[in-house]
Amino acid sequence: MAVLQRNKIFINFNKFFSTFFVENLWKLCGFFGLATPFGIPTVPRLRYYNCMENTNAWLKYDNPKPVMDFAEDYRKFISQNKIERECAAFFIERAREDGYISIEEAKKAKKKLKAGDKVYASAMGKIVAFFQIGKKPLEAGMNILGAHIDSPRLDIKQNPLYEDNGLALLDTHYYGGIKKYQWVTLPLALHGVVAKKDGTVVKVVIGEDESEGVLGVSDLLIHLSADQLEKKGNKIVEGEALNILVGSIPLKVPASAKAASKDGQKKNPVKENILKILKKKYGIDEADFLSAELEAVPAGAAKNYGLDNSMIMAYGQDDKVCAYPSWRAIQGLPKTDRTAVCLLVDKEEIGSVGATGMHSRFFENAVAEVYDLCGGYSELSLRRALANSNMLSSDVSAAFDPNYPDVMDKKNACFFCKGIALNKFTGSRGKSGSNDSNAEFVAKVRKIFDDADASFQLCELGKVDQGGGGTIAYIMANYGMNVIDSGVGVLNMHAPWEITSKVDIYESFKGYRAFLINA
Repeated sequence: MAVLQRNKIFINFNKFFSTFFVENLWKLCGFFGLATPFGIPTVPRLRYYNCMENTNAWLKYDNPKPVMDFAEDYRKFISQNKIERECAAFFIERAREDGYISIEEAKKAKKKLKAGDKVYASAMGKIVAFFQIGKKPLEAGMNILGAHIDSPRLDIKQNPLYEDNGLALLDTHYYGGIKKYQWVTLPLALHGVVAKKDGTVVKVVIGEDESEGVLGVSDLLIHLSADQLEKKGNKIVEGEALNILVGSIPLKVPASAKAASKDGQKKNPVKENILKILKKKYGIDEADFLSAELEAVPAGAAKNYGLDNSMIMAYGQDDKVCAYPSWRAIQGLPKTDRTAVCLLVDKEEIGSVGATGMHSRFFENAVAEVYDLCGGYSELSLRRALANSNMLSSDVSAAFDPNYPDVMDKKNACFFCKGIALNKFTGSRGKSGSNDSNAEFVAKVRKIFDDADASFQLCELGKVDQGGGGTIAYIMANYGMNVIDSGVGVLNMHAPWEITSKVDIYESFKGYRAFLINA
């Protein structure tokens, strides 16, 4: 819904004139080195479309290489970092390469932070905040990008491994909002950690290497599904039926052991064989499942999608498709007037609860530590810093799907290839549970994106009373800061494989970076 603010004369021109004559006039002026009419920048800086009709963002690029290169970097990232621990570790590693140090290191060195200094805070390996100190005092407020790095998945239970009629399985408990029937007959991988009593933490990744097997949840064959197909969608596959098949080879008992036992067989030989494999590869015992965090996610790399390679299909794009450009926006950022922040949190998919969720005091405590390192900390100054801040809640929006048009209001829907999706509010029904961003802040963000030539659109999450959703926006708004949801449109949201537009990802990066500098 972008508009050329300086030249309202063009708003009422018909679509043919604005897309043919004006475009070619500006191109000709640029080609012959002539002054453009009214001093307006040449294409592509000119926004010459109707103020209520966004054009396809691909049309801005005669050479789409920057878009494709950025998308390829993102595709590699999301292929290798599927869970919150992996994402946090990835971003911290990249941040240290970019000159960031931990707050603990800064405190130990008794470093007084000044403009341009870079520090980060993290907790439990699942939540992280990056700060680049601005020229203005922290009390003047921060410009914040906030995304989440957890995604819907199947968590392995604490007592999971069992054998049933010669098959070994892992019991699971799904995490976040999912359509359970989508998670059967998929190749799955296990990612996570196992914490042992001796204090060591073992990183586990099973099913991603081409040389090892994937895992999965079986489904009922169509020939015997008469009763199953009579059920409602949320009952076709029950949560307790999402058990992952992991093995079928029994452990062979040595001849000497057979002679010493009554029946010469282990009680659960297939389960015992799985435990033997885990012991050999990772050094873990069955009891170590009690202190493990293992997550079953779709196996395999993210893929380019479409005959034109214009999209990406990947697991966990809600919300890593916003987390990645948020990090890239602050990476290598020049000195800014206000302190720039990239906040990447956990537990959003289950209500932002817990020590690593947005409802925790993690961010508030991190800002207090940064303020103390800058000098002049007080409880009142901390409150002022938070209240004076501006934030983009970098979270995804539901993209319009031509296969399911009835759930969307087309006038207010998010569309692929039309740039950053700004949701003034989310929530459900009568905006329940939402942060409804104030009009003045929306106008400010519009100008920032327009000036940066970052395509954007204002949208809602489906028709009124159709459903709804939420982000971390309302939590941060509790501090009194300006917040609006700003992210990438997604098809198949919360499904094992989600789809996004490469140009929307790139436009988000451009908009996020401009926000950190100019908000």
